[in-house]
Amino acid sequence: MRMNVSAEPDGAGLRPLSARSVVLSLLLGAHPPELPVKDLVRLVEPFGVGGSTLRAALSRMVAAGDLRRADGVYRLSDRLLARQRRQDEAVQPRTRAWDGDWEMVVITATGRGPAERADLRNRLTALRLAELREGVWLRPANLDRPLPAGLHRVALTYTARPDEPPRELAARLWPLADWAAVAHALLDRAARAEHPAERFTAYAAAVRHLLADPVLPSALLPADWPGEGLRRAYAGYRREVGVTLDAGERE
Repeated sequence: MRMNVSAEPDGAGLRPLSARSVVLSLLLGAHPPELPVKDLVRLVEPFGVGGSTLRAALSRMVAAGDLRRADGVYRLSDRLLARQRRQDEAVQPRTRAWDGDWEMVVITATGRGPAERADLRNRLTALRLAELREGVWLRPANLDRPLPAGLHRVALTYTARPDEPPRELAARLWPLADWAAVAHALLDRAARAEHPAERFTAYAAAVRHLLADPVLPSALLPADWPGEGLRRAYAGYRREVGVTLDAGERE
């Protein structure tokens, strides 16, 4: 099974952002993940989101448990803080030197319902594992992160060295050419964007795309792999947004 890569008609994963999406993208990229309403009003204006539309969206997000509000400041809920941690890890994954070993997870639990199976699949995909065949997941052991402690209740974990040549196995597990094509398209769209909203939309799509980057050792990647370039571009953009926020706070 191959890891999914979001594909849009324009090839770059771009889609219009709603008021809710703009607010979430701003807060997910902010550290700490909180903004006063006056800054939110200023920051969403380039997207054509008026004050009344913003306030309606904020009220719905608080009611839905996406945000918390205190003294006119909106902050991500605990659930979305976990999403921010995953996003931060996608932008700056912790890696280690690869010695040829692979992580392997073999599902042993039986009798699970569709929802439980889908949840486990999503958890394993978020760990950047790929499914070789049903119930067998693996990836090169180059990520500096432990597997979740609770995984042992449903699976056995191994360190392995597959007989198949590693570059061929990686190319079979992940759609590397497709991922790279979308990443290059996003970099191009961000560089050509003439309006702040266009750049913001491109980089919001870049973060979503980085979540699907398998973060493979360089020896297993095709030439001209754009993963690190996309990370650097997004990090630079986030620094720009941070400067904008600081300027707003000084006003």
